[in-house]
Amino acid sequence: MFPRITAYFHIYIHYKKLPMEIKSVLKDVTKVSALPVVFASLCCSSPIILFLLGLSSATVASTLAIDLYGNYAWYFRFAGIVTLGIALYFYLRNTKGICTLDAAKRRRNEILNILIVSLTTAILGYMLFTYVILHYIGVLLKLWS
Repeated sequence: MFPRITAYFHIYIHYKKLPMEIKSVLKDVTKVSALPVVFASLCCSSPIILFLLGLSSATVASTLAIDLYGNYAWYFRFAGIVTLGIALYFYLRNTKGICTLDAAKRRRNEILNILIVSLTTAILGYMLFTYVILHYIGVLLKLWS
């Protein structure tokens, strides 16, 4: 009858059944991926922030958004990837205790799994934040159509 509601309910039920170790890794990977998503989407969020703070007009913010996204988007994405690498390094070193190459060799499957999940989370987070949330905020503020 309500396929989306039941699908969300099933996802929630399956999340509740996951072991605590997996839940904590998912939460940690989400935390690790959040900052790189913010860095990668600065090309679109900075004009909105400047406009909301009253530091620019709508025309300047719109022109800045077009310029930043059109010419410099890949620089911001690269900064996001670098930030993700740094965040993963500190996460694996401080939280997981992987400090040496021998420990990394022994736990390479775990490192690879965390890398894949965090990269997927960062890509999906970037797409959701930039192309959905920031886009609709910009349309709401009439910065772009």
